[in-house]
Amino acid sequence: MAVHLIGGGWDEDVAPLLYGPFLAEVGRGGVVGCLLIDEGDGDEQFARYDAVLRRVAPQCRPVPLLVPVGSVFEPGALAGLDGLLIGGGLTPAYQDALGPVAAVVARAITERPLPFAGFSAGAAVAARRALVGGWLDRGVPVCPDDAAEDLEEIELRDGLGLLPHTVEVHAAQWGTLARLVAAVARGDASRGVALDESTLLTVESDGRAVVGGAGQAHLVRGAGPAGSVTVRAFRAGETLPA
Repeated sequence: MAVHLIGGGWDEDVAPLLYGPFLAEVGRGGVVGCLLIDEGDGDEQFARYDAVLRRVAPQCRPVPLLVPVGSVFEPGALAGLDGLLIGGGLTPAYQDALGPVAAVVARAITERPLPFAGFSAGAAVAARRALVGGWLDRGVPVCPDDAAEDLEEIELRDGLGLLPHTVEVHAAQWGTLARLVAAVARGDASRGVALDESTLLTVESDGRAVVGGAGQAHLVRGAGPAGSVTVRAFRAGETLPA
């Protein structure tokens, strides 16, 4: 199964392009677990995902997997699912909930295999090294503090390891491409992809990564002297180099 990464955004017109490939793998009438950090509005957040998933695939059956802030996800909740969507919100909170059980969750996804989609924070924590937030690179601002996720310095933590490259989200809308550039330049990540909102990156089991949706995927790689990087943007239908 592929790993489907969505850079955020709630444009209804683009929803079929973003969720369609994932839901096609789930299958008609499949049960989709929506793993969401519950900051007191979990039911409302689930209702939003429920609506968009049913709009794209009316026969699918979303179910809430709500994890209270500060709690650890129970992997047993994955039993009986036909697909898993990890949603958006405070990225460090998702890493806190999944970090202690990352190996178990990743094994459940890859061995079945269980169709997987990550939206915003869910896309970020899918990586081996998850960029969870921050807006300062050694004290120097690199992105708006509104995108800091309650952190000061750029911070990467262990993610699920479903893909090797680090993932940034809301790139064009929140100005976070520069945060990923800084992380790669200083060696915290070997390479990464920053996704605009309304953008899908589908990473196949053979490593091939194809862009979909209405925005761009920005590939950031280290190059040349230490601290140097290259950035290349890809649009829908294009494939990132291995």
